[in-house]
Amino acid sequence: MDVAWEEFGWERLGDSAGRRRLPVWDATVSLVAGADGVLLHDTGATLREGAEVRAQAQALLGRGVTHIALSHPHFDHVLGTGAFAGAEVYGAAGMAELLRHRAGELRDDAVRHGVSEHDADTATDVLMPPRHRVSGEVTLDLGGGVRVLLADVGPGHTGHDLAVLVPGSPAVVLCGDLVEESGEPQAGPDAVPSHWPAALDRLLELGGEDALYVPGHGAVVDAAFVRAQRDGLARRFGVS
Repeated sequence: MDVAWEEFGWERLGDSAGRRRLPVWDATVSLVAGADGVLLHDTGATLREGAEVRAQAQALLGRGVTHIALSHPHFDHVLGTGAFAGAEVYGAAGMAELLRHRAGELRDDAVRHGVSEHDADTATDVLMPPRHRVSGEVTLDLGGGVRVLLADVGPGHTGHDLAVLVPGSPAVVLCGDLVEESGEPQAGPDAVPSHWPAALDRLLELGGEDALYVPGHGAVVDAAFVRAQRDGLARRFGVS
């Protein structure tokens, strides 16, 4: 089974989870598989990327994605969502409204970063905003003893940051762009720097010292890396 995941470019993370770094923007997508359901964390930057992830999930697991958790409302993490018709989509409080009312801005941002106008238009036309609002924490039972915790840990990188805890030995924390390994954390106009260090504190509370922390971009890291990035952000933005 591990060989199959690797052949598709995926990295296994314990018994029930795996992740892939997509090309071009190096955004991470992750799968968590239970006996009854499959959760996908983020969906890629285009419908083409989303469709590829959908097909790979089917090939690897023998069944389709049933649940989607969107880490934050940036194009490279959400514009593949329309490829997953029928999936239950979760997002942090306020994210659905943002995607409904500011889809044009999302489309323009995608084009500025190199997505073709056709691909950006198509993806935003069928974008599925979250139907399920996560304020605080929500637990999803995927069956076979696999239960994942969705936590609204922001604001930080954006005003709507959702993390996922996959319990296990080790536990896995899907961080989105609250944590970045392949470069300095990006603070755009929608970032909330004064709260970002506290969001990383919350990630560390969720996962603990022995967890694997999966960033939105880059290699899997440990708690020490997250703590160092938290301290660096605090210095950078003058936050205690």
